[in-house]
Amino acid sequence: MKPSIWLRGQKIEGNLFEHPDYKGAMKTKASLYDLQVDPKFVEMMTFSSPLTSDRVGLSFMQPKSTDDLAKRRTMIKTWACKTLGMMGRTPDYLNTVLMTLTMSSSILKQQDDAFQQNLVNLFEKAREKDLSFTHSFINPQVNRAQSYIEDAEKPIAARIVDKNMDGLIIKGARLLATQGGMTDEVFIFPSGGNFGDNQNAFCFSIPTDTDGLKFVCRESFYQGESSFNYPLSSRFHEMETMIIFDNVLIPWDRVFFYDRQDIAYELFSKSSFTAHTLHQAVIRQITKTEFILGLVQKMVTALNLSEYQHIKEKVSEIIIGLETMYGLLERAELHAKEDEWGTMNPNVHSLYVAINTFPKLYPRMVEILQIIGAGGLIAIPTEEDFSSDIASDLEVYCQGTACSATEKTRLFRLAWDLTMSSFGTRQTQYERYFFGDPIKLAANLYNGYPREDYLKIVERFLNEH
Repeated sequence: MKPSIWLRGQKIEGNLFEHPDYKGAMKTKASLYDLQVDPKFVEMMTFSSPLTSDRVGLSFMQPKSTDDLAKRRTMIKTWACKTLGMMGRTPDYLNTVLMTLTMSSSILKQQDDAFQQNLVNLFEKAREKDLSFTHSFINPQVNRAQSYIEDAEKPIAARIVDKNMDGLIIKGARLLATQGGMTDEVFIFPSGGNFGDNQNAFCFSIPTDTDGLKFVCRESFYQGESSFNYPLSSRFHEMETMIIFDNVLIPWDRVFFYDRQDIAYELFSKSSFTAHTLHQAVIRQITKTEFILGLVQKMVTALNLSEYQHIKEKVSEIIIGLETMYGLLERAELHAKEDEWGTMNPNVHSLYVAINTFPKLYPRMVEILQIIGAGGLIAIPTEEDFSSDIASDLEVYCQGTACSATEKTRLFRLAWDLTMSSFGTRQTQYERYFFGDPIKLAANLYNGYPREDYLKIVERFLNEH
């Protein structure tokens, strides 16, 4: 059975990997898996399974030492370089999530020993078969007031409407499942950090083609498969979907907990979930920043702009951002500690600073690209123009100081696709909200950051005088 995916009011028929709105990302994703079996990368990208001794993806590995953290960083960085950091949901992200939750799965015994085993079974199956996942934890935006609790007779947010001997029955919707429809599994988390509401406190994973499950796509940002005209969106366009549960049966062996906000809070706060998902995300964001720095410098060279002080100042902003992110990542790894389940976790406070920094840094980098490109980003020739009777004119009038007209056009189309196309503006919004509401992220940093030693410095000074 094929997954039920709806785009522009029509159900997608045929092979998904042949559909224009999905095939670019699916081809890119396939190339990531290819790296794992490439003889030049297999040692870097895989490790020996503790279950079968077969080579399996290193993103499933529980790090038990700082050396293991370094191995994970190299693997994550390799995949991120392959996508220029443009794909936020490469397989290592959810693989990391699954690893962190499974390592602390003993928490699930508070409800049922079988629920812990369910998670362990899924983790082992995913690791051995290299399954891919999408996920969702966001309810439909009906009322964003803090005091809002849904009481509609017909469910809006996905919730449990029945239980029977076979499992839970889920009805309602969830938002923003990136790559929805093209993964093997759908992992559903407790919604939106609302751990005070048992109604939303459930967690499970089911196959994408489960009966009654629908994926409703947003408008596509794919504009064509020409890598000349659309160098990024033709390769890295990740579809976002709303997931609709139409009385979907969740078998008991796929349930990890339900109606237990206390377990939801404990699992996601005590496990290494935050530390390792942030570790993966920051590595990707650094990779993206490196690419943008290279692109900015390439544009400066092409237009001979390096003599201007304001240009140097703008490029330096990106350099400062890059070095800041790298410094925070390295500090997080330097101060890594082992948790009660034997997982070596990077320092979460440093990573929280990084994840609070990037949503401010990224829109500014986009703005800098737009400023440097100026009017040149408004009217850019296409691949078809260079294959037409006006090609000779373009070679004269579209050339750059250090490059031909074709090279300059490719460069500017790349900058346009990153900053001004629908794909590019989605990238900016995506990075603003990648790990949640920036205000809540800042509040999490404030609430969790240890400040006792700094208070003592002030108190000691006051007492001495």
